Amino acid sequence: MQSYTIGQAARLLGVSPDTARRWADAGRVNTHRDESGRRLIDGKDLAAFSVELARAGNAEEDAPYTSVRNAFPGIVTAIKLGDVAAQVEIQAGPHRLVSLLTREAVEDLGLEVGMEATARVKSTNVHIDRV
Repeated sequence: MQSYTIGQAARLLGVSPDTARRWADAGRVNTHRDESGRRLIDGKDLAAFSVELARAGNAEEDAPYTSVRNAFPGIVTAIKLGDVAAQVEIQAGPHRLVSLLTREAVEDLGLEVGMEATARVKSTNVHIDRV
């Protein structure tokens, strides 16, 4: 399972590292320490927290979230696999993006809930890049 530093989590949530640190200190998201003493957040915990945060609409900072060339870096929050098709949801800061793609593409990318990914939007299509 992938884990994220406070700084990485802050970037994925679209907030400052200080805000992410305050949320961790307050127990809003679980952390653990690695062998170097860095605080880490498990990917699944971060995915669940990002969905909770987006639903609550509770942004402590009013910094705008922007994308460069329509790229939305975020965290995979849900994957629904069918026989042929799949649906992947990514929470990118305050933005929830959903992409419909083949099951084979999801498997080839090795996508899992809690994994960092980038949604690229072009016209009516959303493309997923594994980071």
